[in-house]
Amino acid sequence: MGLEPIVDEILKKGKEQSDAILQEAEKEANEILEKAESDAAKLRAEKEEAVRMEVEQLKKQEVSSAHLQMKRALLNARQGLLEEVQNNVAERIASMPSEKNEKFLDALLKKHAEPGSKIYSNEKDRTIVEKISGSPYAGKIQCIGGVVIESSDGSVQYDYTYDTLLKDLSERSLKQISDILSG
Repeated sequence: MGLEPIVDEILKKGKEQSDAILQEAEKEANEILEKAESDAAKLRAEKEEAVRMEVEQLKKQEVSSAHLQMKRALLNARQGLLEEVQNNVAERIASMPSEKNEKFLDALLKKHAEPGSKIYSNEKDRTIVEKISGSPYAGKIQCIGGVVIESSDGSVQYDYTYDTLLKDLSERSLKQISDILSG
């Protein structure tokens, strides 16, 4: 037997071992590659979910902000409308016919003024108040109409100006007015 069959045998075993090592290395490389691809897919899915959730959260915030702005604008419009109505009513009261104004002042004074009370009114209504009340005219005040009645000792004042009566009526009716405006 010669050396050549031994060399062939060694080469054959070396090739088999080399093929086995290469196969094992390729198997390990494929496993590592599959694991890396799997990990990358999981990471990509997690990132996509995080981005989707962030987009959804931003969308909710934007919608909420838009609703808030809409409510604020609607509230401002209602407030503006209420102020406009109050101004229109105040203008109508200020320009009502003197006969009607005299009837209102007469009713207020008869119901609330006591002998010796001091009466305040705007300059326009002074003559009417002096004629109706029989009480001393205490002076003029800034208002669209009506009177302020002060007790004879000055300890109590009752404000029956049209301005105050209109304000009180508006405050008492605010919910009802708001309900009407909101439909």
